[in-house]
Amino acid sequence: MSSIRRHFLLAWLFAATHFLVGCTGSPFDTRSDLELTWDKAFVTLPTSDGSAPVSARLDGRAFARWTESQGARRSWPVIVYLHGCTGFGNFELFERLAREGYLVIAPDSFARRFRPLQCDPKTQTGGYNLFVYDFRLAEIAYALQRLGDHPWVDRSNIFLMGASEGGVATALYRGDEIRARVITQWTCTGRSNVRGIAGPTDRPVLAIVSERDPWYDSKRAPSQRGHCGDYMADRAGSRSLVVNGETHDIHGDAANVDEIVRFLGANRMR
Repeated sequence: MSSIRRHFLLAWLFAATHFLVGCTGSPFDTRSDLELTWDKAFVTLPTSDGSAPVSARLDGRAFARWTESQGARRSWPVIVYLHGCTGFGNFELFERLAREGYLVIAPDSFARRFRPLQCDPKTQTGGYNLFVYDFRLAEIAYALQRLGDHPWVDRSNIFLMGASEGGVATALYRGDEIRARVITQWTCTGRSNVRGIAGPTDRPVLAIVSERDPWYDSKRAPSQRGHCGDYMADRAGSRSLVVNGETHDIHGDAANVDEIVRFLGANRMR
């Protein structure tokens, strides 16, 4: 084999190996997909000295340094955040919540080796791989279980929050470990497998959705018009806000974020 052909073959093998490892993770990584969603979670961390919140991956050095300093001093109220159908966003929201004293931890559903999209952002439609909702519910349950391993968690103040696809999972989670939940960018209506609000009725819920959210347009998704208030009759302290607007993301409006902060504060055990 000529030197040129040998170098070409080695270069091709390197590129192919790099591609395969990048798509499926290290071939020596024995962690389950569910474990990866937790280990690769995105966290925004509060500080007790008034300095800026720290953003990091749960398995990174920045988080390890935080646990040795801030995390070792006290326990913190925790918000488990479920991202939308295309992945992470809302980083300014995370920072605002951290400044209010909450540790925000967002499991990364796309850390899974097999994770198809449930939605099409180009057409603003969803409902394509409905089993993804089972993925999200499992991610919540696993995250809440793993939180129990850590001394920096204030177990009396664990909240659940999700946007869009993550809002569906937040609405449907049945567990009673959480103090209250926030559902954004979801109407709680639609097919029977995603309809309504689960969980104990004595745990308050705040829901916020835009009045003219394009994802729930009557022509595009007629079965998903409405709002979560239709399922709150027996839920004391709960509230459904339909805000004026035509955007899917409600977090860009500071007034909506203020409502979320007030709701969390009102339900936070001192």
